[in-house]
Amino acid sequence: MMSDTEKITINMSAVDLGKVDLLVNEGLYSNRTDFIRTAIRSQLEKHTFEIQQSVTRHSFVIGVMSYNRADLEKRKQKGKKLSLSVIGMLHLHDDIPAELALEVIEEIKVRGIFNASPEVKAALADRMK
Repeated sequence: MMSDTEKITINMSAVDLGKVDLLVNEGLYSNRTDFIRTAIRSQLEKHTFEIQQSVTRHSFVIGVMSYNRADLEKRKQKGKKLSLSVIGMLHLHDDIPAELALEVIEEIKVRGIFNASPEVKAALADRMK
C-alpha cells in the first residue's frame, strides 16, 4: 500500500516546544502535529509563487507519478529513456527488476517521497539528482 505521507523528525528548542504546547493547551491546535502541519502549509502558501517558478523552470510533475513493469517494458521496446522529475511521490512498483529500471530510467529528481524496492533504489542511487 502506498502512503501519501512521510514521517519527519525535527529538533526544536525547549522554549519553542513550550510555546507550541501552550498553544495546544489553549485549544488553538489539537496537538503538536496539527500545529506543525498548519505552520508548514502556511509557509508553502506564502511561497506559492517561488514554488511555481521552480516547477516551471525544472519541468516537475506535481502529485503522484507511478510506473509498473509493463510501463517500463513498453518504454524499453520503443527505445525510450525516462527522466523523471516529481514534486510529491514517485512510486516504482515492486514488480520492476533493478536491471529494467537501469535500462530505462536515466535520471530521477524527487522532491518528496521516492517509493521503490530496496534493490531498485540501490540500482538507481547514482541517477538521483
